[in-house]
Amino acid sequence: MPSYKLSYFNARGVAEVSRLIFAVAGEKFEDVRYERDQWPAHKDEMPLGQMPVLEVDGVKLPQSAAIARFLAKQFHLAGKDNFEQAQVDAVVDTIYDILKAWMPSRLEQDEAKKEALSKKFFGEELPKHLQNLETLGKLYSNGGHFFVGKQLTWADLLFYNFGQLLTEFEADCLNNFSWLQKNRAEVEKQPKIAEYLKNRPRTQF
Repeated sequence: MPSYKLSYFNARGVAEVSRLIFAVAGEKFEDVRYERDQWPAHKDEMPLGQMPVLEVDGVKLPQSAAIARFLAKQFHLAGKDNFEQAQVDAVVDTIYDILKAWMPSRLEQDEAKKEALSKKFFGEELPKHLQNLETLGKLYSNGGHFFVGKQLTWADLLFYNFGQLLTEFEADCLNNFSWLQKNRAEVEKQPKIAEYLKNRPRTQF
């Protein structure tokens, strides 16, 4: 049985989908959470000088998407065959498209520019990306509430976590997307997810 150690900041961020995968799988792992002021002392321990990093029997794997994809395959949350895995990846890539579109406003230091970029993202760009996601959900879900097939995959977990972040910034951003809302509700009521959400550390992001 492999041993797992996941290192990240004391935040949900891009490591949370992997924590959710561990929760669904009922798999134990060492959840290492660094505060921001602790990070410089540990940066050189990481292969690329960044986190998250997953250690599997002591071997370190960087890159959040690679970590989550590996864990999803390891615990049968990546799609039941190669084509379903491709569909899951298509959903995942579409979710990451949202993150790429959002980053300029998140990283902007000038407050006036930041506000303008954020307004454009939530008002113009995000609805288009969410419509793309809803289209894929309806296309691949076979009439169910999960993105691919009728079983939970890491695409659902990724959107659950990312959707929470979006709604923390813009509470009504999912209001026009009923399929996506039902998807998040279905994920949240999974017993192992509900238990994890009840007990996980409270963090800002």
